[in-house]
Amino acid sequence: MEAGVRAKEERRAGARGALRTRVADYVTLTKPKVQSLLLFTTVTTMYVAGTPPISRVVLTCLGGALSAGGAGAINHYLDRDIDAMMRRTRNRPVPAGRISPRAALIYGIFLGVASFALLALTVNVLSAALALSGLLGYVLVYTLWLKRSTPQNIVIGGAAGAVPPLVAWAATTGRLSGSALYLFAIVFYWTPPHFWALSLLMSDEYRKAGVPMLPVVRGERETRIQIILYSLLLVPVTMLPVVGQLFGGIYATAALLLGGALVTLALELNRRRDRLSALRLYLFSLAYLALLFAAMVVDARV
Repeated sequence: MEAGVRAKEERRAGARGALRTRVADYVTLTKPKVQSLLLFTTVTTMYVAGTPPISRVVLTCLGGALSAGGAGAINHYLDRDIDAMMRRTRNRPVPAGRISPRAALIYGIFLGVASFALLALTVNVLSAALALSGLLGYVLVYTLWLKRSTPQNIVIGGAAGAVPPLVAWAATTGRLSGSALYLFAIVFYWTPPHFWALSLLMSDEYRKAGVPMLPVVRGERETRIQIILYSLLLVPVTMLPVVGQLFGGIYATAALLLGGALVTLALELNRRRDRLSALRLYLFSLAYLALLFAAMVVDARV
């Protein structure tokens, strides 16, 4: 009797564990770590653009999360062959066989459709169309075309990752303006040094998988030089909102300090040429964008 009860409890525990694993795998398909920074830029941009009600902020973030999650899931489907070759990605749900490629594709398409419907019905059609453009740009332009064909993949494909500020601005104001394009440009020019720092850490894996990332095709020295150039270029780009009178002294000071730190780390990477310097630059670039957008809100409100 006791053995039978214990066996049932073990089966139930096993079923609950399997369900948790399955849910965790489907969450992994949406790339939640990548989404967190995108959603932060969405929220901060909305409070720069105006004073939206909390309900609109929540709906916009949910729609953005669905769109980014859909793009991530479709990316898992399309890149399953590459992911299986690289140590960092081979345990992802699709290459590891825990979720079928077809299920990942259907899931991604469903999330994309749900995002468009939610934003169009509860926010506005413009924000829905912009979110869809980000999904299609990431899937069709970056993943299907650029990623496997050119070392400039992240430069051009980075436009998809710069869409959230546009979505946020449209959700708040119902239109786009030059101010929204300033924020788009900042994320666009931030993307190459951020991603190339990561690619330096993963260059052997990309080479093994045949992905033409910049360190693989042009070498690590050229990659470090390009990181310096884009970091230097990013500083005046971050000053465009000040010139356009969107922000004032608080933001300008933060942008110059953060830009100076980013350039310093880029120069240090070129001097030291080690993995630790690449990791420091990569991690700081994440904090850089978050702090810069936080400074925008402080400046706009103060």
